[in-house]
Amino acid sequence: MNEKLAIILPCYNEEEVLPLTIERLATLTQKLNERQVQAQLVFVDDGSTDNTWQLIEAYCKERPNVSGVKLAHNAGHQRCLWAGMTETAEKFDAIVTIDADLQDDENTIVDMMEQYRQGCDVVYGIRKRRNTDTFFKRFTAKMFYKVIHAADKEMLDNHADFRLMSQRAVKALLQYPERNIYLRGLVRTLGFKQGFVYYDRTPRTAGDTKYPMSKMAKLAVDGITSFSTAPLRFIAYIGMIISVLAFIAIIAILIEYIGDLTIEWRAITLSSLWFLGGVILTTIGVMGLYVGRIYEETKQRPHYILDRCVNL
Repeated sequence: MNEKLAIILPCYNEEEVLPLTIERLATLTQKLNERQVQAQLVFVDDGSTDNTWQLIEAYCKERPNVSGVKLAHNAGHQRCLWAGMTETAEKFDAIVTIDADLQDDENTIVDMMEQYRQGCDVVYGIRKRRNTDTFFKRFTAKMFYKVIHAADKEMLDNHADFRLMSQRAVKALLQYPERNIYLRGLVRTLGFKQGFVYYDRTPRTAGDTKYPMSKMAKLAVDGITSFSTAPLRFIAYIGMIISVLAFIAIIAILIEYIGDLTIEWRAITLSSLWFLGGVILTTIGVMGLYVGRIYEETKQRPHYILDRCVNL
């Protein structure tokens, strides 16, 4: 058996790390070739502003097993992965998505292929430990997964976008019409046979992280609003609680009036107004997020604009 495997690597301003990445992946492709797996490295340039694309083009000329896909503009990490899968779906038996910094252990792809041969259509890479990350990075990642879990219990902890998918799983995924793409959630809805590999996360060898706190927060919001109406239910619960408190306050006022008691209501009234104002603004904001998602979906804009492909 000689399967064709595409290893998709999204790149955004990765000129510092690419020379190290290509050498490590050369070793990996040799291991895969020994196991009758024909691996093709597909670098997807997400509108980089440095020399990332120039490096990719140079690798494509030097190495026949390297391909390049250039997007016309920065579409974002999730759409960049979508572009890579779209351009390779018809040509390969399976695809693996992995970040170009290779903090996820590329050697586990060998284990992924073994599970693929055993019938798994989706194999997830799960991080065992993140000891190489800073305390702040570990803390924010932990909070991210807690928030995502609160919205959808099926979401996997410590799984980013390092996974293997069979050709039929990729084709099924590409049928989804969403414009707000959250791959970690979409893949979980496919329902095919799945497997797992576990690995230790390694330090980034060069360059800066492409997922700072602001992007992690945006990804969490995208994940929640794409797969859950939990925030809307939470708002409904808050509304019921406030109604109960208001009813209790009315009873207290009647008791004061009947019993001729003296209670200082000015501070209570002012606090209540501030509280209700905050709740109303939060409610409008959350509903606005969902309306914004609907607006983006109705425009039906393409996921990405392709500039060119090399060796693909």
